[in-house]
This record gives sequence, C-alpha cells and structure tokens, in this order.
Amino acid sequence: MTDSPISLIIVGAGFAGLTAAIECHRKGLTNILLLEKSPSVSPLGDIISFGQNSSRIFNNWGNLRQQLDPIIHKAEEVHFHDSSGRYVTTQSFKEEHLAWGPRINGHRGEIHSLVYNHALSLGINIKLGTSVAKYFETPTHAGVETTSGEIYTADLVIAAEGVRSKARHLVLGTPDKPLPSGYAVFRSWFPTPEELYTNPLTSHLVSHGDTHHAWIGTDVHFLAASIKSGKEISWVCTHTDTTDIDESWQFPGKIPDVLSVVDGWDPVVLALVNATPEDRLFDYKLVFRDPLPTFVSPEARTILIGDAAHPFLPTSIQGASQAMEDGVVLAVCLDKIGGDKTRLKEAVKVWERIRYERVHKIQKTGVTTREQWHKADWEAIWKEPESLHLKREGWVLDFDSEGDAEGGMRG
Repeated sequence: MTDSPISLIIVGAGFAGLTAAIECHRKGLTNILLLEKSPSVSPLGDIISFGQNSSRIFNNWGNLRQQLDPIIHKAEEVHFHDSSGRYVTTQSFKEEHLAWGPRINGHRGEIHSLVYNHALSLGINIKLGTSVAKYFETPTHAGVETTSGEIYTADLVIAAEGVRSKARHLVLGTPDKPLPSGYAVFRSWFPTPEELYTNPLTSHLVSHGDTHHAWIGTDVHFLAASIKSGKEISWVCTHTDTTDIDESWQFPGKIPDVLSVVDGWDPVVLALVNATPEDRLFDYKLVFRDPLPTFVSPEARTILIGDAAHPFLPTSIQGASQAMEDGVVLAVCLDKIGGDKTRLKEAVKVWERIRYERVHKIQKTGVTTREQWHKADWEAIWKEPESLHLKREGWVLDFDSEGDAEGGMRG
C-alpha cells in the first residue's frame, strides 16, 4: 500500500493508542506522531484479558502472537465457590476456544511492552514524557499543546489517553468529570512465594499448572489466577466503595483493608491475601460515565477512542478488546478515503457509526455480570449452579472488527 498524506496525532500509548497507530500504519497511514505522558514504558500492572474478538488482531502483527504464548494464562476453565469456600460449579472454555479461537489473559505490563516494541519496530514516532495540556481544532486541522508549551498539529487528533482525557471537553463542549461507580477493586500480581506451595490450603492453586478460581459473595467477588505454570499469581477483589475520586482513583492497597472486605471468607482466600506483598497491592476505584452523545468533535478533527470514549467495568472483560476494535475500525475507515483529506470528516463519522451502538451495548454487560454475582440468589444458584457462569456470547467474541468494517463498506 502507498503512504497516505493524512497526518495523525495519537495521544496515549495504551492499548487503544498503540492499536490505532499499528493498524493505521498497516493501512499505509505512516505520518503518525504518538504522544505519551509517561517518561518510560515499564512492565507494571496486573492481569488483563483480551477476548477472541481482539486476540485475533494480534495475529496481524508479525510474530507478536508467538511472543505472547510463553507469558499468557493457559487455564481452560474457572472453578466457582461461594464465599465460605463451598464448590459450586466449573465453567469450561474449551468448546468456545475450538469454535472462536483462543483468548489472551496475561500481565498487562508484559503484553503492553511487546505491543509497544512492535510499534517501535514499524518506525512509528513515539514521544515519551510528553503530557498534553490542551486540545484545539479548526476546520482544516487539529492539534495539541503540551505542558511544556510545544504545539503539534495534524489532520486528525486521536485522544486515547484514558478516562480523564482533556479532549472530552473539546468533544462535548463542557467539562466532564468521572463519577464514582460505587465499587472498587483490590488488585495484585506477584511471584508465587514458597508459602503458597507448602500451605495445604493454597498449594492446589499453584502446584498443578495454571489455574483459575472465583469466590462469590454478597456485593463482593474474588478472582485468583496462577500463571506461568504457577510461578506467578494474580488476584482481584471487587467490592462496594464510596471513596471520592476527584484527584485520583488508584492508591497503594493495605492488607488489613482487604481482610476486612473478605472477613469470614474461605480460609484459602485469607491465606492468599496474607501472602501478598503489600508493595504489590493496589486499591483501584472504579469510575463511571454515562454513555457519550458522540465520540467526535464539532469539526470532526478530534476523536475519542478507548477509555477516553467508553470506560468499561472489569466485569465486562471487554475494555481492552473494545479499545483495540476502535483502532482497527478507524484504520479501515481512513484507508477507504484513499488519502483524500476532503473526505476525512466522512471517514470519522462512518467510524463512529460503526462503533457507537456495539460499544455501548457491550458496556452494559459489565453491570449485568457484576449484578449476576453480587446480587446472587443462592437458593436459585444451588438449583442451577451454571447461572454463575460468565455470559460468553458470539456476537461479542466471535467477531472480526476489520472484516466487519470492510464488508459493510463493500456492501
């Protein structure tokens, strides 16, 4: 493909921004500047999940899929328990994988580093340590001003910097603050300590390859996964929370705070929490935003993608996947105008139309799954244990975002 003359600025080098950059590059849009406020990219974080609808995207990026294999979670099932530890049911993903392909679960930072390095290998211009203070646009171009006073302009600016993106003000025309969702998540990932191998309560979690367990309680659920054949372990605990999030929504976690949430729970859960290094524990406040009326600015020169446009609850298991779909579909739409800048607004509006209904429909699944667990009717569950299973729907997972966009435009 020949290079397109359309120039792009992407703000934010998370999965949304990197996918947009890589996919646009695949389509011949090589005039890309990616700005990231962090001064370095380091493999921090904990578990992240990519459904089949996004895991297939990695297959188009050279040998990246092969690079992911050694570091991703291999368990094919999740075992459910009630908060006391009583076994309830097991959900297998084997048939789903055979029909729709593999999903990818792994360490956010490790997967992100591989994607970031792939973008660099393509020659994509990435400027780290560059924080955007302001977005602006005219009928002919858009741009950003950094906190150090630098100004960059392009034909299109793609805001992929997360839920607090300053581009939301430009797109919506008014200030827009995230609201507390009423829930928070304790999160941790750490090398498996010897005590988890030797403790009879926890040895089954880490001594038999990769495992995945879930404990469901009233307004609390706890998920634990061992990875890399048990050498590392990750857990998350979602619970009610009313903390103000005006300034920040991530804090260092405290073991006593977690223990107070799971007081009286299965001794396996308590042992796992007590074995957690406190410097590997984070308290993450979940934010909420009403669905936006649009992802596109008045001049159609600035757009929101990923969490900047549609933050997802973790229980949707689709936040990163939908961020990647945004970038894939945008690249298809920009490719279709063949470098004709007079049709840029048309391409952006078509992208929004393709994405808008699907992404908001999937957003709702996060609330549905959370309520399915947190408001569980245990009398009914013991009669039908499978009602605890994650809803795995083909319209979400068995989906090729590039093929869908291409096919729709051919039609």
